[in-house]
Amino acid sequence: MIIFPHRKNSRKKTLLTGRATAVFCLLICLNITACASVENPEKTTAEVEQIEEMGLAAEIFEEGESAENPEKNTGIPQLDIPVPDNKLVARYRNQYSTAEGLKYLSSVMRRSVPYRNFILEEIERLGAPGFLLYVPVIESGFSERAVSRSGAVGIWQFMKNSIGGYGIRINEWMDERRDPWLSSTAAIRKLMQNYEYLQDWNLALAAYNCGLGAVSRAVKKSGTSDYWKLCDKGYFKSETVNYVPKFLAIAEILSKSEELGIDWGEADQVSDYETISVSKAVDINLLAKETGENPEVLRMLNPSLHYSITPPGIKYALRIPASKKEETQALLDSGKMLIEYYVYKIRSGDTLYALSRHYGVSVDMIEEYNPGIKPNTLKIGSNVLIPALKEVQAYKGSRNDSSLDFTGTYIVKQGDTLWSIALAYNTQVETLAEKNNIEVNSVLKLGKLLKVPAL
Repeated sequence: MIIFPHRKNSRKKTLLTGRATAVFCLLICLNITACASVENPEKTTAEVEQIEEMGLAAEIFEEGESAENPEKNTGIPQLDIPVPDNKLVARYRNQYSTAEGLKYLSSVMRRSVPYRNFILEEIERLGAPGFLLYVPVIESGFSERAVSRSGAVGIWQFMKNSIGGYGIRINEWMDERRDPWLSSTAAIRKLMQNYEYLQDWNLALAAYNCGLGAVSRAVKKSGTSDYWKLCDKGYFKSETVNYVPKFLAIAEILSKSEELGIDWGEADQVSDYETISVSKAVDINLLAKETGENPEVLRMLNPSLHYSITPPGIKYALRIPASKKEETQALLDSGKMLIEYYVYKIRSGDTLYALSRHYGVSVDMIEEYNPGIKPNTLKIGSNVLIPALKEVQAYKGSRNDSSLDFTGTYIVKQGDTLWSIALAYNTQVETLAEKNNIEVNSVLKLGKLLKVPAL
């Protein structure tokens, strides 16, 4: 069993040196600037307020916590790992200790209101240090809709290749990386596993940024497990070199939120919502209408859904306000259809591909809504249900190919398929293939000349 020393009752004091001198020098510089630009009193006032804010932060960081009052920040996780006063840490500390920086941190922490208590309860349940609450601050600013340039998603910024083993699902209907509750449990587990393997929180945090494999290789190659030495020796890329100092500086500031006036907002209670397991498509907007609930509340509680529709055919934990559980369960048990959809009657020449393109859904979605349907042998006159993900005009179907004049020509371009060309010319793909003496799924050669209906 691994004993984690970083607990609420064993917090270490961190004294940050050199802060007062930096603020004093900045005060002199800004004072000179203010004297040289008296035409702009508003700017001077803002600078003075910024200096006062930074001075307050510096004073708090210099003094540390009083031994006579160890629980001064009750309810606010403390950063109980050493914070070096190096240039990178000082840079981020200075940046986020300004008036604008503190205002930004207040806004970010207020975003965590709906699920902050849940995260803290999971941290305690999994035996993790409380300061992990601050990881989403630098990952996403606590925005569940955050998407990085590299494709990381959600408040914990999971990549697609890093969700294995954590119970997070991604399909056409949902991306559970966007779910703050599910992804929080996964991220805390991931960070704990990093720590269990590396036995150092600086390295564990670095591994969350660049991968456990990358950090492990750096430690093995360098012969040291000191994060700061690894950075100095060039074993990490710039992003990882900056990641831990930024986290430590921001976590340090947030752990002093009461003294610095950082407003977190009042967190929602974990018991304010319940979950109901559903295995069919349910439009939460219609569910809200039927139960008299605010649809925004249901969307907030189920942020992983792409279309506000639960995925058909697989189990989904529908999150609802606790006060609506019995009413919602009764409605679901009634068998009432809780989704808007189009009903289309199959005509000669129709294909699921053409229908999917017109209605803006995938062929798989149509098949999920119509169990037993056979794409290659659609029955004329049968009805097909198509999920209404967007408003479109009624599909008019393909033209009768028997009356089409295939005297037109088309030169195959990059990305063309017989299916896309048939759709563009509003004809059956089988007829287009027959007229050109090729198979339906043939790979088309660039520049090939095809016979198509004359427009």
